[in-house]
Amino acid sequence: MRALERFRSDDRAIEGLPIRLVIALVVGVASLSVMMNMLSGVGGLSVSELDAKPSPEVVSPGPTEVEIAVVDAEGEPVADATVVVRSATARLAEVRTATTDEDGTVTVSVDPKLGPNQEEGTLEIDIKPPAGSEFADERENTRILVVDD
Repeated sequence: MRALERFRSDDRAIEGLPIRLVIALVVGVASLSVMMNMLSGVGGLSVSELDAKPSPEVVSPGPTEVEIAVVDAEGEPVADATVVVRSATARLAEVRTATTDEDGTVTVSVDPKLGPNQEEGTLEIDIKPPAGSEFADERENTRILVVDD
C-alpha cells in the first residue's frame, strides 16, 4: 500500500522520457537516410525507362521513311532495342519492326492511311529493350502524328 502511495505522489516518472524519444527519433531518421542512400546507389536494383524520338513526328498519309532514335532516361542512345510501329488511330497494313544500330537509331518505312472523313490520326511506337539489360518501356512513347494535307 505504501508503495502505491509513493508511486502516485512521484511526479518524476516522465522526467527524461521526452528527450529520449527525440534522440531515438533523430537516430532512427539518420539511420534510415543512410540505408536509403546505400540502396539508391545499387545499380542492379534500378531500371532506366526508354523513350522513342521519331523524326519527323508529323507525316502525311502515304509511303514515308521515319527515323526513330531510342534513348534512355539520360538521353543516351540505346543499341539493339527492337522498335515496333503499329496502328493507333491511323491505320497501317502491317506492324513494322526493326532493331536499333549502335547509334540507337532505326529507319522504318510506313504507309499510314486515314479513314474517310478523318483529318488526322496517330501511329503507336513500342520499344522492346535489349535482352539482359536494365531498361524498361513502361510509359507511353511519343506517337507519330499523321495529318491529311
